[in-house]
Amino acid sequence: MTDIIRYENLTFPEVDALPRDMPIVIPLGEMADADLIKRVQRQTQSVFTFDQVCVFPAVPFGFEGSVLAVERKLFKRVIDSLVASIEEDGFTDVRVIKHPSTARRAHAERNEVQSKHARCSAQDTNELADRVALIATGHTEQHAFHLPLNTDTLIIDAIARGVEAKLPDTIFRLPTFPYGVSMHRRQFPGTLTLDPRAWEDFWVAIVGLLHEQGLRMAYLINGHGGNHSFLVNVTKFCGERWPDMFVATSFLHTTSAELTQYRTSPIGGMGHACELETSYILHLRPDLVHMDRAVDEVKFTATPNYYMDWIEGGALIANPPWTDDTISGAYGAATQATAEKGRLWLAAAIDEKIGHLQEIIEQQRRREERRAEGWTLGAWRKIVPRV
Repeated sequence: MTDIIRYENLTFPEVDALPRDMPIVIPLGEMADADLIKRVQRQTQSVFTFDQVCVFPAVPFGFEGSVLAVERKLFKRVIDSLVASIEEDGFTDVRVIKHPSTARRAHAERNEVQSKHARCSAQDTNELADRVALIATGHTEQHAFHLPLNTDTLIIDAIARGVEAKLPDTIFRLPTFPYGVSMHRRQFPGTLTLDPRAWEDFWVAIVGLLHEQGLRMAYLINGHGGNHSFLVNVTKFCGERWPDMFVATSFLHTTSAELTQYRTSPIGGMGHACELETSYILHLRPDLVHMDRAVDEVKFTATPNYYMDWIEGGALIANPPWTDDTISGAYGAATQATAEKGRLWLAAAIDEKIGHLQEIIEQQRRREERRAEGWTLGAWRKIVPRV
């Protein structure tokens, strides 16, 4: 029997210890373990004899046959860059697996989504136009010695689900995407990255598909700091391409006053695998946390215009090597984390995102009212939406 190792549940030293000839599997869409192994066997056209297979987080959409399928060449750019980052870590047997029934499942899902107004008639389009697409982007990367690689994905997924539970008729939530951009990845095993240009193009294409389905608002929420600057570019591109649509993002998942209220770490005690992120995972998945390995690292090379304390602050923007500031891969004081803080921060983050959603809806409403009134001040030519 073949054992399946879940890559995202590992810490980066555990990834470093994996045999580099171990089969690495990237599923396109969720599938049962037995189906996955059968697909690997079929792909190799031989009896599968490996004792272990390392399975990466499933790509939830974007591929041909999924509900939201982007152009094939674009998706190939995304997957090729993911595979390249895995191979750069030394793995030699990387396989992208798509279940043969994906197309049939996608057809059934598409019918279900149609009934829920994802692909809708003219009457339903009006309903969808009042909803906000909630797009959660996570990542799979090192989080020091004590946290799993999927820390960012776990956190932003919990926030997105919490928002959906409170506003089920207001949002249209996409499955959380588990891959993003890490420009520092070479210094720590286990940290993946997608090509940032392909990643931007992918999300612009996804927003475009949602626009075709009638949605007129989208909020890209983010669990990984490395995604942020690229999500800003995505929102800029989308705003230019679909001026009838309000597309927004924000910095990471928790920025409200509660961030300061609940913390006990000193200045410089938050940033990555820190008090905040460790508290979240202690609350969400305590089985994946190794507090006995937690290391506090708070000596970021700080100057008045470039410093770290949850955000990279100051007037300067830079991307120096992480190894200048951290041995363990952490920025912050993880030992100050508790599950109770994680519970409180999760509730605060959900409320924060709900506030943002309400503001997005208000922005769109007021802008549509102005357009309906024939607002033309300063408009030298009418904007014709692209078809």
